[in-house]
Amino acid sequence: MTENRQWLINGRPRGRGLVDDDFKKVVTPVPEVAEGHVLVKNEILGFDPAQKGWMENIGGYVAPTEIGEVMRASGIGTVVESRHPEFSVGDKVMGGLRWQDYAMLPGSELDKIPDDDLLAANLGALGTTGLTAYFGLLKHGRPQPGDTLVVSGAAGATGSMVGQIGKIAGCRTIGIAGGKEKCDWLIQDVGYDHAIDYKNEDVRAKLKELCNQSINVFYDNVGGKILNDALAHIAMHARIAICGGISRYEKGDMPAGPENYFNLIFKRGTMTGFIMSDYASEFPEAKKRMRQWIKEGKITFKEDIQEGFDNIPDTLRRLFAGQNFGKQLLRLD
Repeated sequence: MTENRQWLINGRPRGRGLVDDDFKKVVTPVPEVAEGHVLVKNEILGFDPAQKGWMENIGGYVAPTEIGEVMRASGIGTVVESRHPEFSVGDKVMGGLRWQDYAMLPGSELDKIPDDDLLAANLGALGTTGLTAYFGLLKHGRPQPGDTLVVSGAAGATGSMVGQIGKIAGCRTIGIAGGKEKCDWLIQDVGYDHAIDYKNEDVRAKLKELCNQSINVFYDNVGGKILNDALAHIAMHARIAICGGISRYEKGDMPAGPENYFNLIFKRGTMTGFIMSDYASEFPEAKKRMRQWIKEGKITFKEDIQEGFDNIPDTLRRLFAGQNFGKQLLRLD
């Protein structure tokens, strides 16, 4: 019987970075397909910082993980056997395929996707990443023409999309990223008006120079000091959308509350968190709009594709070392 390689959760990386022993590789038989289920050969995996939080069981929006379960992840694959009327052998699908060669899932947990030149983008620009940018900005940032939009983690898969959707909405855009290469890419390819290199520049001073008291929308992927610096420069009735907190994911502890939160009172601002899945009923229309923006050249995106099953744990670690440039993906061998 064909073997099914799997990476299992083997540790709780609370308060520290990921290590080799947090994962355990095993080989199991390929499961027999149950009625109403589909067997998928996994081909491309997507990676997000939230996956470490799932291992730690610190997130309140997903079911707790268990030691010994197959590591959770979204993936794209090909149907190799189907006992569900809506799926046929050869269909391209995406869903929670996890870190394994073969996944057997109920048909209700899979989505058919076009087998075209945007196939991998279904895990990024047209998937969770793009939808997070779309709904976080439009529903919570509520950008208006002429607004100043500042985005932390701007060179990441989500942040780069936020800036481009902001430009479509008529905003002046400022991205915060780490390193000259990423900042140059933000301006030259993504279309940001300005970029701040947090590794080599004083973020608070640059925000004062570029948008003192004029940040209408702040889309935060980082938290910590950068969130605090942005709050010092918000405009009247500013909107802060809290998407992620990469600054705390590595250590796993909760940072101190931002010292400048009282500016939300002085400026009558709002700061809200959100979960992309809250807007599931609107996914089809959002994907349709983003696919059209990509075709029209209004949105560009970058994919960082690693290779090989054995390289899966190291690929997740890339996110926390700032090594990825664009949406982090891995193509299975």
